Amino acid sequence: MRTYTPKADEIEHKWWVVDATGKPLGRLATEIARVLRGKHKPIFTPHLDTGDHVVVVNASKVALTGKKADQKTYFRYSGYMGHERHIPFRRMMAAHPERVIEMAVRGMLPKNALGRTLRKKLKVYAGPEHPHQGQQPAPLDI
Repeated sequence: MRTYTPKADEIEHKWWVVDATGKPLGRLATEIARVLRGKHKPIFTPHLDTGDHVVVVNASKVALTGKKADQKTYFRYSGYMGHERHIPFRRMMAAHPERVIEMAVRGMLPKNALGRTLRKKLKVYAGPEHPHQGQQPAPLDI
């Protein structure tokens, strides 16, 4: 018996629309990463892009549990001595709410070329409007 590997033309990529209003950030990010990776499909193959496209709306209304909203920081380092930046969660949500979800999902995807292609299939918007009306989106229950 031979192992089945799907061909590139056999893989069907759907579009999912996720409303992030009131959802915990980590639980939302794990489900998004699972759909981007394609683990919800029976034809999942670790080295192929079998996942779907995900559009996240209302990213500015995502929630954190406990005291994380006050304690969580995002770390950046330029490579120069003394140039490390710690950005508090509240300031990141005020300036760039899309990046909060993008960074959470990015940490859950592979750190290689496949992960970079999967990240391009994630579209995050702070408000309820998005320009992806031409596709047939299916709601994602998280």
